[in-house]
Amino acid sequence: MSDDGPSPGPRQHAHVTALDVEVLRHGGAWDDTNVSDATVELAVHAALAVAPPSKAAHYEVTVVLTDDAEIGGLNRTWRGKDRPTNVLSFPAGDVPAATGLAGDPDFNGAPVPLGDIVIAFETTRAEAGEKPIPLSDHLSHLVVHGTLHLLGFDHLNDEEAEDMESLERKALASLGIADPYATDGMPQSDDEAGLAEIA
Repeated sequence: MSDDGPSPGPRQHAHVTALDVEVLRHGGAWDDTNVSDATVELAVHAALAVAPPSKAAHYEVTVVLTDDAEIGGLNRTWRGKDRPTNVLSFPAGDVPAATGLAGDPDFNGAPVPLGDIVIAFETTRAEAGEKPIPLSDHLSHLVVHGTLHLLGFDHLNDEEAEDMESLERKALASLGIADPYATDGMPQSDDEAGLAEIA
């Protein structure tokens, strides 16, 4: 798992006052699964519960459930890697953004975007089958991982990876999902341009 997004600084945890999660399904690949939008939404909430932004605000995250073809194109365009991957994260910018915070004189009530997470069906299904774990559990892990990248977490070195994996374990445990690193941790890969990838 990797990402070159912003490095997290010292955090003073605050509560998210509101969180909007938009789930978009592209291409129909996920439509015949038992994965509900609620599964995705719960995973985003679980990630923010273990790693809340430093300022309380109304935040929003978009999760795109797509296929290997679309994510392969994004991976090629944004990372120069001509292959599909399981998850990419596109942070919206510094966390939290300068506007949209309660108490900000420019606050207009609009949510503060944290960014977008894109997850590919075929790769995710294959990884879940290899483990073997339920598809919904693996998807939840990818959503948690991608959300942590949107919040500025990374795993470019062992210490960062351990910190991020610890947060993932806590978030997944809150959802009743077993530790994905207990027996066979997922391999890490390099990354560029502020995008996340597991495997």
